[in-house]
Amino acid sequence: MAGAGAGAGSDRAPATPPPAQPTPGNGEAGAGDPTDSYYQIKTSVFEALLDAVDLAQLGRMDAQAKREELSDICREIINVKGHVLSPSKEESLIIEICDDLLGLGPLEPLLARDDIADIMVNGAGKVYIETGGRIELTPVRFRDNAQLMNICQRIVSAVGRRVDEASPICDARLLDGSRVNVIAPPLALDGPTLTIRKFKREKLTLDALIGFGSLSSACAAVIRIASAARCNILISGGTGSGKTTLLNCLTRYIDVGERVITCEDAAELQLQQPHVVRLETRPKNLEGAGEVTMRDLVRNCLRMRPERIIVGEVRGPEAFDLLQAMNTGHDGSMGTLHANSPREATTRLENMIAMGGFNLPAKAVREQIAAAIDVIVQAERLRDGSRKITYVTEVLGMEGDVIVMQDLFNFEFSGEDERGKIQGRHKPTGLRPHFYDKARYYGFDRELMDAIEQAA
Repeated sequence: MAGAGAGAGSDRAPATPPPAQPTPGNGEAGAGDPTDSYYQIKTSVFEALLDAVDLAQLGRMDAQAKREELSDICREIINVKGHVLSPSKEESLIIEICDDLLGLGPLEPLLARDDIADIMVNGAGKVYIETGGRIELTPVRFRDNAQLMNICQRIVSAVGRRVDEASPICDARLLDGSRVNVIAPPLALDGPTLTIRKFKREKLTLDALIGFGSLSSACAAVIRIASAARCNILISGGTGSGKTTLLNCLTRYIDVGERVITCEDAAELQLQQPHVVRLETRPKNLEGAGEVTMRDLVRNCLRMRPERIIVGEVRGPEAFDLLQAMNTGHDGSMGTLHANSPREATTRLENMIAMGGFNLPAKAVREQIAAAIDVIVQAERLRDGSRKITYVTEVLGMEGDVIVMQDLFNFEFSGEDERGKIQGRHKPTGLRPHFYDKARYYGFDRELMDAIEQAA
């Protein structure tokens, strides 16, 4: 992923040249085992490059042209200085220098790997990855915390944000949509902490999730029909449980003629429809003004003639505005939130509304929730690292002061295999979905009942 982090700050070079960085899975000198002579050559080439290149002119080129130009200059410098390197070492040196100047330095090889779900940098000396549901330490290192901080600032400045001592917490994204969180000193005691939730190049689909065992084909058919029939869907789950991935999958079944507006803290949803408006929150500026919150975006959506509103993550009082939208003709709206069960998801919505200072009776809030939400899909990351849909639950209405719900599917645990992988099945409850009338209105009634019968 050459130059994945190159953006507004991509033309700034580090004050001093970084050493060769170790790259996982490559044992060549200059990649995984840099020698003193290799480091000296890299330092020499890097310093000569800074003197030779015109950063202003470089800034007017596109990312690929920048990399080609720097590569050519590096090769010329190596020849002029008479450095003797094998072709593989020379190529490694040039790639590392270009990555340091244009991309994310030692993180570039990790960003190029499609099997990595998360990259977690705990200061300059420790870089962890999550692959196959497991966390492991990599040999990747930064020169020091200053180099790491320089890369963090490059990432956030590319999307118009900042991170420094005065504003040490920042959410951002890479150009491919991968989610980024940075927390810097003095809050992070061991140096800047950078967390990247990577997006796969190949977009996941419900069929792919069926192949992974995340849900059954019947379960997938039911939630696909719920999305296509414009049910209001809430996806709940813990951190890293696959909520956003599932939300992306469900949005594939939105009709191409619908106007969809997305609201996110850091834009990462990847909708395929032609008529999509993407909105993103904005933090305060240096003067402490100019903040645009999620609630501001959701309220503004109502003036933009949306047919569906998609909220990347419901975290606070915007929950009230989203429920209002769902109750006023914006059927098919969706969102995610953190909760451990469908029942807890409704409680969290109630608490978020209370946190917003709305002085409403508890029963009135629950009635809003019961009227707005049609289906809650619960995602969970299990102890073996796998991600599964554990519940598909409908919200039926109110009975007294209690929200009435019914499960359509739940994951029934049966044990684990010899490799420690959790085994089980998505068991249908056999109940007819409450949204059957909606499905019939949109012409999915036969397909819905076929899926229920197949599951039984």
